[in-house]
Amino acid sequence: MRSSGYCALCRAARCSGAPGKMAWMGMAALGAWVSRRRWDRPAVFLGFHRGLSALLARKSEGTARWVPACRQKTSVSFLSRPDLPNLAYKKLKGKSPGLIFIPGYLSDMNGTKASAIEEFCKSLGHACIRFDYSGVGNSDGNVQECTVGRWRKDVLSIIDDVAEGPQILVGASLGGWLMLHAAIARPQKVVALIGVAAAVDGLVMQFNQLPVEVKKEIETKGVWSVPSNYSEEGIYNLQYSFIKEAEHHCFLRSPIPVNCPVRLLHGMEDDVIPWHMSIQLANQVVSKDVDVILRKHSDHRMKEKSDIQLLVYTIDDLIDKLSTVVN
Repeated sequence: MRSSGYCALCRAARCSGAPGKMAWMGMAALGAWVSRRRWDRPAVFLGFHRGLSALLARKSEGTARWVPACRQKTSVSFLSRPDLPNLAYKKLKGKSPGLIFIPGYLSDMNGTKASAIEEFCKSLGHACIRFDYSGVGNSDGNVQECTVGRWRKDVLSIIDDVAEGPQILVGASLGGWLMLHAAIARPQKVVALIGVAAAVDGLVMQFNQLPVEVKKEIETKGVWSVPSNYSEEGIYNLQYSFIKEAEHHCFLRSPIPVNCPVRLLHGMEDDVIPWHMSIQLANQVVSKDVDVILRKHSDHRMKEKSDIQLLVYTIDDLIDKLSTVVN
């Protein structure tokens, strides 16, 4: 059994003006994604990195660094693993650092953010990988047998066996939780993190906030039916065993030993993971280079044009910050 769904461009040369009222120069290849004169929703910047602050305040400096002559299509490949389900992925070759998009719960690699990131990487000539978790999309496996630990192994498999050179990880929702695990497990290869509504410890915390009698009922039934606006059925049926296994991967009770740059983007209208969870996460990460960026009217998916603009601009800033070499 497999599950597929979605989780919930512009290559702006430079901008001018204060956050929330910015001029963008979009490339022709990505013009459909561009709001030409301004972001249509305000943003709040907390502890914003000086490099990105400078970019946001700088006047336009001309065209983008690299414009694709044609739109290159990436085909689906499969990573064979002896003792684990085969993983479907799409790989765009290019310069380092590469980007790996880690999707949200039951989301596949064809969502808005994943596609936008790949298009942006094409515009810069950087490598990009997107993939499906075990049991999701085109990957093998039974989603009912999957756990946070299993999906953690999926991420590490992609980093170890598909990616080449240093990587920036972009994690959406549950993917924001898994990107931290990957950064701890592969510190030499993971050079920066971008969380989009990062759901670190999210399912476990939500479960623990339930009344005692409700938790006992879920334990007896073995299934937790979670209402959701992001599921076609209106609910997610989570196995009780999934929640118990996830408890072994929680972070927020102690310092998180991640030392690379971290950017946390979050919508203040997120009704799944409250935005203050990104503040808590920022406090727990030991890295000194951590920024939290809030979008006042964005929801959990953060897939509106202005959200995508902020995401790719954050990626651009980190690429500028990190050394770039051709693989």
